Amino acid sequence: MKKFSTQKIGETGEKCAAEFLKKKRYKILERNYRKRYGEIDIIAENKNYIVFVEVKTRHTDSMTSAADAVNRQKQLKIIKTASLYLAENETEKFCRFDVCEVYVNAENLKLENINYIEGAFE
Repeated sequence: MKKFSTQKIGETGEKCAAEFLKKKRYKILERNYRKRYGEIDIIAENKNYIVFVEVKTRHTDSMTSAADAVNRQKQLKIIKTASLYLAENETEKFCRFDVCEVYVNAENLKLENINYIEGAFE
């Protein structure tokens, strides 16, 4: 079995998530937005929402779901970072926090499945 780095797996998942969002008519505003509290993988918008997306990528044979990794501590970091983004970028849109679970084949990192969870946390 080929061994891929955690970074390569994460990059693949974020690329797949961004493509998924574009197909759903979201405009990608930022990728890997970093501030002192943390990082937001993707910031996107559609007609009604600005969306802060946490992408979690796993192999299809993983024992845990990707969304399980977005615990309350991680959520709070994302919320604080999103607050900084909103302070810098005014918007009239509602904001939402989503989680995109990306499952890839462990052998070749080919996309197997995406589970997109809108409003995953508040």
